[in-house]
Amino acid sequence: MASSSSSFTMLLSAPNPSLSPSSSRTTLSTLRTTFLPTLSSSPSPSPFSPTAITRRRGKSLSVSAMAAGALQALIFDCDGVILESEHLHRQAYNDAFSHFNVRCSSSATEPLNWGLEFYDELQNQIGGGKPKMRWYFGEYGWPTSTIFETPPDNKEDREKLVDIIQDWKTERYKEIIKSGTVKPRPGVLRLMDETKASGKKLAICSAATKSSVVLCLENLIGIERFQGLDCFLAGDDVKEKKPNPSIYLTAAKKLGVSGGDCLVVEDSVIGLQAATGAGMPCIITYTSSTANQDFKEAIAKFPDLSDVRMCTGCTADSQIHKFALCVI
Repeated sequence: MASSSSSFTMLLSAPNPSLSPSSSRTTLSTLRTTFLPTLSSSPSPSPFSPTAITRRRGKSLSVSAMAAGALQALIFDCDGVILESEHLHRQAYNDAFSHFNVRCSSSATEPLNWGLEFYDELQNQIGGGKPKMRWYFGEYGWPTSTIFETPPDNKEDREKLVDIIQDWKTERYKEIIKSGTVKPRPGVLRLMDETKASGKKLAICSAATKSSVVLCLENLIGIERFQGLDCFLAGDDVKEKKPNPSIYLTAAKKLGVSGGDCLVVEDSVIGLQAATGAGMPCIITYTSSTANQDFKEAIAKFPDLSDVRMCTGCTADSQIHKFALCVI
């Protein structure tokens, strides 16, 4: 993905050309303008700039905000942070499209299938499964399916189609998670435990459907850690999806802390903008599909959390102001 909004020239086209007319090809910049207006212009400078960040192996990373105080809450995103889930969601969507024989063109010879590169672009631009499908069907034509033999032509039927596909996809995703083949990303469980041990509050905020997030967390972080969270919010709990900051604003209210006293762990620019929009500094643990995104508003970024620890008073180049993490 390009690193700035002015560089978005790649075409977000259907993964199978037969699934949509060539006239429907849409640029990423158009997609951004349509669904992510906050991304269509240069973001205002963040008070949590990376200029105060030092990262050297064997030294400490001090993540410092400008105001005095102490870190009170660490907030994790789920998909992409606790687990690498993009390919799992794509598999579940494609299984749903196949199950309902979803075809966006009368000339399509097989059900809709979102390819890897296409889905990487799509999921990094539009948060939430239902908005993804609404955008796609709006661009490439509302499909025929076993749900509706002819393409739905009114809002009520279109919403029914999206709801049914999403519900089936969610159940399929749960089956994948329960298979036992999915593991948490490196360093996640340790940093969660260190956060609780230090007396700070721990929260998880995910844009995904609550039932699927609950199952995911119970299987990946364990029921005891899940029940020990000070706050848990999913996409069902707020009206607006990320990059809208509402989920983080709601979390801060539930935690009883100010946004500036929280630190968010995200994996994408959508999540980053949601965090900074709520006045919260954010670190990034990028994935293969988000590694090239523009994270200049993050205070630090890492390939994973394996070397990141909660600082408990080390002195190696440590300047503990508002937040302090150590890189070992």
